[in-house]
Amino acid sequence: MSDIEYSNSLKSPATETTHKRLNHWERFKDSFKPPLESDSSSDFRHADVRDYKDLTDIEKAALNSSKSDMKQELTQRHLMMIAIGGSVGTGLFVNSGGALNTGGPAALVIGWSIIATMMLTTAIALGEMCVTFPVTGGFTTYATRFIDPSVGFAMGWNYALQWLILLPLELVAAAITIQYWREDINSDVWVAVFFVFICVLNMLDVKYYAESEVILSMIKIIAVLGFFILGIVLICGGGPEGGYIGGRYWHDPGAFSHGFKGVCSVFVTAAFSFAGTELIGMTAAETSNPRKTIPKAAKQTFWLVTGIYIVTLTLIGCLVPYDDDRLLNGDSYASVSPFVIAIENAGIKGLPSLMNVIILIAILSVANSSVYASSRVLASLADIGHAPKFLSYIDRTGRPLYATFVTLFIGLLSFIAASDKEDEVFLWLSALSGLSTIFAWMCICFSHVRFRRALQAQGRNTDELTYVAQFGVWGSLYGVGMNFLVIAGQFWVALFPGSSADAKSFFEVFLSLCIFIAFYVAHKIWKRNWTLFIRAEDMDIDTGRKQVDMELLKQEILIEKQELASKPIYIRFFHIWC
Repeated sequence: MSDIEYSNSLKSPATETTHKRLNHWERFKDSFKPPLESDSSSDFRHADVRDYKDLTDIEKAALNSSKSDMKQELTQRHLMMIAIGGSVGTGLFVNSGGALNTGGPAALVIGWSIIATMMLTTAIALGEMCVTFPVTGGFTTYATRFIDPSVGFAMGWNYALQWLILLPLELVAAAITIQYWREDINSDVWVAVFFVFICVLNMLDVKYYAESEVILSMIKIIAVLGFFILGIVLICGGGPEGGYIGGRYWHDPGAFSHGFKGVCSVFVTAAFSFAGTELIGMTAAETSNPRKTIPKAAKQTFWLVTGIYIVTLTLIGCLVPYDDDRLLNGDSYASVSPFVIAIENAGIKGLPSLMNVIILIAILSVANSSVYASSRVLASLADIGHAPKFLSYIDRTGRPLYATFVTLFIGLLSFIAASDKEDEVFLWLSALSGLSTIFAWMCICFSHVRFRRALQAQGRNTDELTYVAQFGVWGSLYGVGMNFLVIAGQFWVALFPGSSADAKSFFEVFLSLCIFIAFYVAHKIWKRNWTLFIRAEDMDIDTGRKQVDMELLKQEILIEKQELASKPIYIRFFHIWC
């Protein structure tokens, strides 16, 4: 049987009926095969396509990323919870303690607030591009198409490394968390248990994976809401011990621990904490009704995550003094978590163990999201020619199968948890992608600026866009500028952690920048591409866009605006910003 005949046989009604009659095990085995029907590109419009081998690399990237066999089954609820699953984890429950120690309570609020404003402009810009181009890979594809293929290559691989390395890091973190109760059991035993758990979740259909993230993320949200109430009670003196606290620790030992340098040191921790909110951009090709789903999910995720961080960290700054020795010295994540320390200071029995359970769930949720993120990034890099082609394979249930296997294989690094060199190994592994979130956000904002410039250069405007970012180009320029300032501030802190320069401290933070530059230069040499940017006049801003009837769409948007105009002002305000 020829390839064409086999492909047609898969699309036949008889084959689909037979597939539905399979038992659960046979259906599971069958799910690893190619899709029954690959018509995902039928609703995309392309520029006139010459013979494929005659296309440029950028044209191939645009064409390949516009075709997807991924299932469009994710809803707004799924998108929000996947993003929350990737962003609310150890950055909030554990790493915020180190940030409190180095910066002080005021630095926590200032640092996270500044990063939050950058995230808002980035999320809205990303929403505009994802609605216009719901392609595989999201912003990794946009950087290749609207900035330069070498930038897309470097940023894409740097971002992929972040999530690939995060999986073993989180699995080891989960094993360390268990040590709060059982130090006598080898850490690798727990790593094996959690590794199997993550493997099972990621072998599920995409919609079932998304539902697992909904459950894990809801547990975290409920726990945070519980801490909101508990924190206010403890500050007001309602705990068994400690009495009234109020703003005592903002005066003694103080609001700042290391002045301006302390504030700068908080930025990367804050960025790490918000990392994952941009995952909405990776889900565009798997989202139903992107025009309405993605903008709402992006804005509501931002407000929810920002609210969780700012309110929680304000409470933590009131409940735990920054000079508490336990913030940096402990044998488990629970022992250095400012949440657990606050509860222990209040003399509440039993709650520290419950808080440790929440930390464990948060860690596993981030580990779960890391497999989703890295597999999608690897698949998109393969689609646009930046990674081996086999990684682009999508199976019958919409999973990027081989990319997921590669991610899980990297996760086996977690089995060095029982090694004496564990801390040193993971310190340098995490350094490989330390600033990748900042690079990704900067590329998202700059891609948006370049996309708008291409519209202008080609005599077109935002009237043809189904969703327009509220802050426009100026919001994205703000995002680029603030990301650059954060990198500059971190450069100073990393190079001079004390009074003199420290090379080890510098490379622990900036090794990822060296990796980014190495990838960029290597791609330039490999492709002999010596241009800095794609000319705005030459950008392809049509391939990958959903085929829409613009006149019908304008009428639909006009009706929506008229209906909204009749609503009370608070509903209109909510619609614009949420």
